[in-house]
Amino acid sequence: MRQLPVAAYAYIGGAVGAAAACAAPAVLPAAGTPWPTVALLAVLYAACERIRDCPLTRTLTRARSRPGGAPGYRDGMPPRWGCPVLLAGVFLLPPAAAALVALPGALLAPTEERSATARRVWHAAELALAARAAAQVFGAGGSRAVLTPEFPWALLPAAAATAVFCTVLAALDGGVLIAAERHPARTAWRGLLLRSLAPHLVHGLAGLMMAVLWRSSYGPPAALLVLLPMYISCWVFAQYHRERAAHQATIRALVQAVDLKDRYTRGHSERVGRASVMIARELGMSEDRLEVIRFAGILHDVGKLGVPTRLLRKDGPLTPEERRVIELHPEYGHEIVRGIGFLGEARAAILHHHERMDGKGYPYGLRGREIPEFARVVAVADAFDAMTSTRSYRRARPVAAAVAELRRSAGAQLDPRMVRALVAALARHGWQPGVVTAGADGPAAPAARPARVPLRRRPDTPDAVPPHGTAAVPGTAAAPRPGSAGGER
Repeated sequence: MRQLPVAAYAYIGGAVGAAAACAAPAVLPAAGTPWPTVALLAVLYAACERIRDCPLTRTLTRARSRPGGAPGYRDGMPPRWGCPVLLAGVFLLPPAAAALVALPGALLAPTEERSATARRVWHAAELALAARAAAQVFGAGGSRAVLTPEFPWALLPAAAATAVFCTVLAALDGGVLIAAERHPARTAWRGLLLRSLAPHLVHGLAGLMMAVLWRSSYGPPAALLVLLPMYISCWVFAQYHRERAAHQATIRALVQAVDLKDRYTRGHSERVGRASVMIARELGMSEDRLEVIRFAGILHDVGKLGVPTRLLRKDGPLTPEERRVIELHPEYGHEIVRGIGFLGEARAAILHHHERMDGKGYPYGLRGREIPEFARVVAVADAFDAMTSTRSYRRARPVAAAVAELRRSAGAQLDPRMVRALVAALARHGWQPGVVTAGADGPAAPAARPARVPLRRRPDTPDAVPPHGTAAVPGTAAAPRPGSAGGER
């Protein structure tokens, strides 16, 4: 707990005090708390918490961690596999007693070693508060009396109680992000409720089914049967996340290999992926295609792994023979990713992102609609980032100047529809590159606002741009000619 700031101690302490006040009435003799039911649900929830530590559920926990492998304070707690049990307690027990169900399991739950005690105490307190609030809502209209035999009438109050349960958790989670991780208040709660509401509603339905069976003539053993399909679905979900994590690891490894080999374009791949998604979203592409287009943008230059390093790092102009070798990188890239099935349409984008609308591109000289849609998206994103990124040999062009160049190149080099989509996305969201390319000897550094200065020509390179519209990169022209947007070679 020593790693937590004072504000986090105060916040957690306040939550613990509030949880204790909520649960305290249950121990009063006049409360009539059904202790056997409380104990059985508490043991069942604790068992669910321990199940989370099996290899399959640990996979899902890792999948929920933040990019870069640095889990946040809230992310350190594994997924709540026991939510149906907690919500069954909400539907079966008085409010104060419902707050007790989560305490043993939360205090014994596996968590990461960093501030483990604080995490467990916080987990117990927030669940107790959420359960008390949800039970209060569910019991407000006498809903416990209609669990059987008039089960359908309990659906609406159960949904309301589950929504309150989820809302309280989201509100408390946002607060702990501010107190323990110093998140800005304007972003701490962003997306917390929307991301968790649907899963909690599913858990609420399972909890209601448990409560109905619990009070039926079959008793608690029948209620346990509800958990079996829930945990099968959790296992399937964990398998999906494990496969997704493997995909992400594959992409990261390939991008890191390219960045290590071509120091002039470090960070470029990630930015092209981001710009490609902006274009695709503006075009109204479906969510599953958005992920594939991001992969296409990130991996568009993976073929540079097959290009001799001396050519990628050459300071002077390239000879015609060297340029022909460089222009093989789309085909190399396609061969590298040919067997990666989840890339789908991204493979065509990697092969064809240097084709031009007028047919003067490479490797196959496709023109117009012959060029795959993803390749036309990536070509625009590639050209835009090449012009707006600072390199060791030139300053970044202002976004407005790059947009003007893209518009001049639309129709001949780039697809006008993709250019319009990027311009609209930039007007809506702006562009703040997270990384600028490193210099020849230094690492990638945080982005600064691009200086609004004219693009300067390298003194050792010619003025002419090759006919394929390649970028101003080492060994090529430093600035694209009018009507030819810059893009990576």
